[in-house]
Amino acid sequence: MNATSDTRRPLQVACPQCRKKVAWRDDNPFRPFCSERCRTLDLGAWADGSHRIAGEPAMDETEIDEMILRAERGDFSERE
Repeated sequence: MNATSDTRRPLQVACPQCRKKVAWRDDNPFRPFCSERCRTLDLGAWADGSHRIAGEPAMDETEIDEMILRAERGDFSERE
């Protein structure tokens, strides 16, 4: 068998949201999800804080608020 006649089945992965098996293929616009619905549900979980990366935040809320205020004023200088 040569590269042009490769007939292997595509890799099957579990959708991270619903666990349904889905082919890992370039023509799946929702990869690694099985559908737009599962992709949107996952995005919502990140947005509402249900999904998060373990560990301490790199910045606390006060630092974030200060950074936003500086950006709104156009002050992009580095702070220590």
